[in-house]
Amino acid sequence: MKIEWAPVKVPPKRRLETLVTGLFTLFFFTLPLTSFLIMALLLYFGGFVVRTLLVIYTAYIYIEHKRTYSAMDGNGWMLNRTNCLYRIYRNYFPVQLVKTAELPPNRNYILASFPHGILGTGICINMGLDISLWLQHFPQVRPKVATLDQHFVIPFLRDLLRWWGLVSVSKESLVYYLTKSNDPKHSDNRDGFTSNAVAILVGGAQEALDSHPGKYILTLKNRKGFVKMAIRTGSSIVPTISFGEVDIFDQVDNPPDSLLRRLQTMVKKLTGISPLIPVGRGFFNYTFGFVPYRRPIVQVVGAPIDVVQSAQPDPAYVDELHGKVMEALERMFDQYKDKYMPNATKTQLVIH
Repeated sequence: MKIEWAPVKVPPKRRLETLVTGLFTLFFFTLPLTSFLIMALLLYFGGFVVRTLLVIYTAYIYIEHKRTYSAMDGNGWMLNRTNCLYRIYRNYFPVQLVKTAELPPNRNYILASFPHGILGTGICINMGLDISLWLQHFPQVRPKVATLDQHFVIPFLRDLLRWWGLVSVSKESLVYYLTKSNDPKHSDNRDGFTSNAVAILVGGAQEALDSHPGKYILTLKNRKGFVKMAIRTGSSIVPTISFGEVDIFDQVDNPPDSLLRRLQTMVKKLTGISPLIPVGRGFFNYTFGFVPYRRPIVQVVGAPIDVVQSAQPDPAYVDELHGKVMEALERMFDQYKDKYMPNATKTQLVIH
């Protein structure tokens, strides 16, 4: 294998972007493991006081999660939602946000987000780490990103995710955010925001297994839980596509009938997490490493699909709304792919 080295003379700004992005990526890939490692080190090397505090802290977050779903109202500390470090991370790719319709702050929203990619980088930057562009486009609408429920009972990891605006994807958690009052005078809206927009990467770990550069393979045909949640809570559904999300990483080839894919599927069923083997670039080469490729990501936010609220969603109505979401995604893909994708004529949207 021939290694393609990065040029010696690279502007310091780009070097800094690569360094920050590489460190962030390493951090994100190892977050759960790092959290458990810190706990183990504190239990092993800590004294009686440290161990006691750690046990109390662990018990507290478990009980609190059962009681409140680890909910964090509002946007949290803005220093954790937009700062110069996160903007450096954004600018590496860069990650953009495109508004195609208004999202009035008089209702709550489920953003049906595709594709998942390896890390869901675009959606997490725009609606988690650096929400500055989101607030410019959609003032008074709080951005949230839903992720695996089990992450919120892991010490240290739980607090980081909450600081970044991530919420549990459990039914109870989604109901909590999506039934919040939109009345400006309500006590929950003293921060000046009157709406919650929760992004759900609908395809999840299964869709991540199909993530390869240039391949837009969505896992959606049998995923209707988000539609039922929208009906139960009266939340509008907003289809979103992140063009370029699948291009920033490749992964070790894993066709559906391969041994690797069977092992990945088995682990996914047991843990809810796909054990991917990502392939990126290095700090000083373009051939191998864990740093994502410097390729643009453009999250296009579609028009909201309004729903009629019902405590018991009718299956026919669920299918109708689900069909509208698929049609909207196909329409958005055809409308914007030439603008935001290289080799767009050779790329097709595949919905499984």
